Amino acid sequence: MVDSPRNRKKQPDVVRQALLDCATRLALEHGLAAVSLQAVASAAGVTKGGLFHHFPNKQALVKAVFDGMMESFDREIDEELERDSGGHGTFTRAYVRTLFADRALNSSPWSAQTMTVLADPYSKNLWHKWINDRLVRHAGTDAGTRLEIVRLAADGAWLAHVLGPDDHTDSGDTAVLKELIELTRRDK
Repeated sequence: MVDSPRNRKKQPDVVRQALLDCATRLALEHGLAAVSLQAVASAAGVTKGGLFHHFPNKQALVKAVFDGMMESFDREIDEELERDSGGHGTFTRAYVRTLFADRALNSSPWSAQTMTVLADPYSKNLWHKWINDRLVRHAGTDAGTRLEIVRLAADGAWLAHVLGPDDHTDSGDTAVLKELIELTRRDK
């Protein structure tokens, strides 16, 4: 029997995840402009109506993709926090290491989503809420101007990476990362 939409066992969670995965891949490969509803539906092997069952419009799909990326980024930060020795600058070190690890991979979904954060009010608000919540949670170890400067420098390095040419190599990344991490260990 041929596996067609009519005789396929319905698995809404699997279909939804396939749509999200395809939308993320299209955004990574071609930018957010390539994330059309038809392109995502076709890539996932579902009808456009099937896509509409999960996402009523492109904005809802992009929002869900961004939410998933934020959850993934949050997990990466938590993994770095677990590996850290603790103390002053713990969160900032995890944040910097995660940003630089994603730069080294050169395939982070954040490359495609950075411009969305800058332009889309929902994404911008989600980002600000996330970072503010993290800073409140880690206020005992990560308050202070020096650590804020380190996080801002890491953000700047990330943005320079995203806006740089595709064939650019970040030969100085190791030295910059080392210096930023060193700055997180200084209390004053």
